[in-house]
Amino acid sequence: MAASLKKKKNVLIGVTGSVAAIKVPLIVQELQKSEGMNVEVRVVTTERGAHFFKPEELQVQVYRDQDEWQWQKREDPVLHIELRRWADVFVIAPLDANTLAKMAAGLCDNLLTCVVRCWDLTKPLLFCPAMNTHMWNHPLTQRHIDVLKGFGYIEVPCVEKTLVCGDSGLGAMAEVSTIVAAVHKSLRDVDTLL
Repeated sequence: MAASLKKKKNVLIGVTGSVAAIKVPLIVQELQKSEGMNVEVRVVTTERGAHFFKPEELQVQVYRDQDEWQWQKREDPVLHIELRRWADVFVIAPLDANTLAKMAAGLCDNLLTCVVRCWDLTKPLLFCPAMNTHMWNHPLTQRHIDVLKGFGYIEVPCVEKTLVCGDSGLGAMAEVSTIVAAVHKSLRDVDTLL
């Protein structure tokens, strides 16, 4: 198994509009230095997600909604399909309440949600919720999470702390180390299936 982990693995990071997106550069860095693994990282962000970090500073390919609309003719590749084919693992970190609801309802109105909707369910999709405590405590949140888990998606649970807004409680995105460990586990699981 150790030899197969040296084969390049492709990790697609999805970013949505939560202040936790400020941690995306660190997630990218930690995945790039994955010891014993050859990992390539790309990022797909919603427009709101890109508000919290500088895509040009990530030093990896970052895709945004406007990239989807470069399609001109029938033979041109369709970006959300190409990203699904490229990625071995898709991790959405952070997953805000809005995109969580869209995913649970099957909506696909931006590049990120189009990738989700066409995702190959034989490959891991991890999601890392991040939202205000009161949003987290709303009854719809657990329903939406249950729907995603019913699809076979893997939750990396949020944690309890004082949020940027000052509220305290559950809702903060999992620690970067927890997210990276979950991605590593998924990559190892993919290897055992090959």
